[in-house]
Amino acid sequence: MIDILEWLSATTPAVALRRSGTLYMFVNAAHILAIGLLVGAILPLDLRLAGFFRKVPVDIVAPFLSRSAGLGLAAAIVTGFWLFSVRPVEYAANPAFLAKLCLITFGLLNVLVVHAGQGWRTVTTVGIPRPAIRVAAALSAATWIAALVAGRWIGFL
Repeated sequence: MIDILEWLSATTPAVALRRSGTLYMFVNAAHILAIGLLVGAILPLDLRLAGFFRKVPVDIVAPFLSRSAGLGLAAAIVTGFWLFSVRPVEYAANPAFLAKLCLITFGLLNVLVVHAGQGWRTVTTVGIPRPAIRVAAALSAATWIAALVAGRWIGFL
């Protein structure tokens, strides 16, 4: 595993990022913007699904916010992987980084389960969140906030 991580740190994109403070700054800023899009879309969606903001038509906002969160997640993964490539051996040993990966994995599994179920189809067609969707939304909000905190914690360990 260490060999793969060392190979990753020697790739051209990783070396370029290490050598250029400006490039690193832009990739880091893109990562922050991507996380902002993810969390900025998923939290209002989760809150609405959990039962808050009942006047907002969930069948209208859910597809848009879900796609926006997906776009933010994709961009965060790409930029995050690029940032990871700068010091992969150190990050792979960082407990906060490992916690962040576990939380992101759990968040993704939650999304897959929700979107595969009848509850999501009911929300997007009829606009009525079932109790299981409400629970999944509360769990989602907590998970993504925890992943955000774990991500910030990386620099302190």
